[in-house]
Amino acid sequence: MLRYGLLALVVCLGVSPCWSDDFPAASLHNWHQWRGPGADGLAPHGDPPIHWDEATNVRWKVAVPGEGHATPIVWGERIFVLAAVKTEREVATLAPPEMEPPGGYKTPRPMTYYQFVVSCLDRQTGGLQWQRVACEVVPHAGRHATNTYASASPTTDGRRLYVSFGSQGIFCYDLQGELIWNRDLGDMVTRFGWGEGASPVLYGNSLIVNWDHEGESFLVVLDAATGKTKWRVDRDEVSSWVTPRVVEYDGQAQLIVPATRRITSYDLASGAVIWECGGLTTNVIPCPVVYGDQVICMSGHGGNEVRAVRLDSRGDVTEMPGQVVWQSHRNTPYVPSPLVYGQQLFLTKSNLAILTVLNPASGETLLDSVRLPEMKSLYASPVGAADRVYLTSREGVTLVIRNQPTLDVLAINKLSEGIDASPAIVGRTLFLRGQRHLYKIESD
Repeated sequence: MLRYGLLALVVCLGVSPCWSDDFPAASLHNWHQWRGPGADGLAPHGDPPIHWDEATNVRWKVAVPGEGHATPIVWGERIFVLAAVKTEREVATLAPPEMEPPGGYKTPRPMTYYQFVVSCLDRQTGGLQWQRVACEVVPHAGRHATNTYASASPTTDGRRLYVSFGSQGIFCYDLQGELIWNRDLGDMVTRFGWGEGASPVLYGNSLIVNWDHEGESFLVVLDAATGKTKWRVDRDEVSSWVTPRVVEYDGQAQLIVPATRRITSYDLASGAVIWECGGLTTNVIPCPVVYGDQVICMSGHGGNEVRAVRLDSRGDVTEMPGQVVWQSHRNTPYVPSPLVYGQQLFLTKSNLAILTVLNPASGETLLDSVRLPEMKSLYASPVGAADRVYLTSREGVTLVIRNQPTLDVLAINKLSEGIDASPAIVGRTLFLRGQRHLYKIESD
């Protein structure tokens, strides 16, 4: 048991409904992974509050240990939160790194042990149901000042919880907190030592882990029940922080991985390449979005690039206008992912509070570079529900706007701490993870 006194232990051991037999239907009423039920940032049955502040519509606010930008996930009556907790244990010396990224490290290596912590909270009260230390280690590399050692979101299939602490390991628990399996995939060497952040993706009985870095990059698909490797492919890529996207098209599950050199679609069953397209910029982070029969990939560091590629593509389509439906070279996000909601594609410029809305079918600009009021910068990705879009800033401000191609601000909501984790929506509830607390926001 941790000794931080940050979460009150409650005698509340109720079990979530056993929905795993009808997982696709049940997932629509939960937020079981990064970017929500459909991996698209939308809550199809959500209707969260429009207005809140520290004194209004906050049902509970609980302190969470350590640091973490991982979005909390929700399944039934359980909320799962990841964190890296700095201890007081230190090492006297460090061995030289086995490998350095080109240009070397620009972040200091830690000399302190961290506990990598998985917490399960009660959805109704915020009380702690269980807490596990997945491992306690000195991380092999530093991380960017605005990153954390717990930035990848977990995922669940309603039976098991899957957690990636990256270089510290991949862990699988049952929903009562018992460890089922764990895997060590090695040490990731990121560009300049900026740290890690790609979330694992669960699809059926496959757990997908993207390992693009400055070393030998690869993509691996694990058996979700056992952690054993189903297949693994080497990738000629550099560091990215992008979470892949699985898309069912014409009876085939495509695993789409954007990257600096190539956007690649793999057959999820075998790892064979279906199609590929000339890539994006450096430091690819935004998650792909889907509109109709095309997938839209983008990046915004060291330039601005968007590619909308048809899902029926085959082979290299870089120079094929019919398969690359449209592309753009401006106003793309760096850290936040975009949001397709109906006939609008919402994206923010770099990490700034500047909104652009495009037609996802054609790339036509519907709203161009409008500054969002009372916000400065964003790391959190926008989410949508009830025909509204929620944009959360690093200053703790959440803007609620209408889902339309003009800016119509419904509310400007302020909390007392910064927020880098993306929101989660379940029914009438919005969960926001701040720098120190997790908020449950819900109206009467």
